[in-house]
Amino acid sequence: MLKEHIKQFISALESEPESGTAQLFKEEKEYAEKHGLTLSNLAEEDAKLRFADSYIERCDKETENMIRNEESDFLEQPLVFLKKRKNEFIYLESKWFDIVHAESVSLEADDVFGTYDVMLGLKLQKKYDNKIREFLNSHLHSDEATFDLMFNSQEGMWDFNFALNYVDGFDENMSIGEAYQLIYKFLFTLLETIETE
Repeated sequence: MLKEHIKQFISALESEPESGTAQLFKEEKEYAEKHGLTLSNLAEEDAKLRFADSYIERCDKETENMIRNEESDFLEQPLVFLKKRKNEFIYLESKWFDIVHAESVSLEADDVFGTYDVMLGLKLQKKYDNKIREFLNSHLHSDEATFDLMFNSQEGMWDFNFALNYVDGFDENMSIGEAYQLIYKFLFTLLETIETE
């Protein structure tokens, strides 16, 4: 699962022409070191660069039509941008979400509860149902923390929604890019936990 994705990623780095030090982001670097998958020259990449080449759209909630296609510098906007534009959501596609078995991740401010809701497709088999739920129940902090998790048999993946507010490290003063980094880290930890159990 996760281990195979990291191995493939490292293998691709090793096959590149000699470019000096190989760069991995914190989560992948720590995982590689923990599992003995490291390269000899391994450095930690700046987390702000993870989603630099992502496909980003601002969309209308009601119609789901794209309002505007955004460049990566949009991720520097404060997260409260979404509370000022409650009729919008952000849709982001990134190669990095493939590593954590996620298919495009959307983020919006909930009109009723005022939380920042994350919506994605989680490409894991149905047999992981209990492990996923156990992880979510122990890692989403607060009695109010809720999530929606339903297996879509037609798509072969989970429709997964949760409030980012209840994830360790959440801060409403963070940028949109930092929010996406936190989502990635949360999903990475989810996969690592499932893999080791």
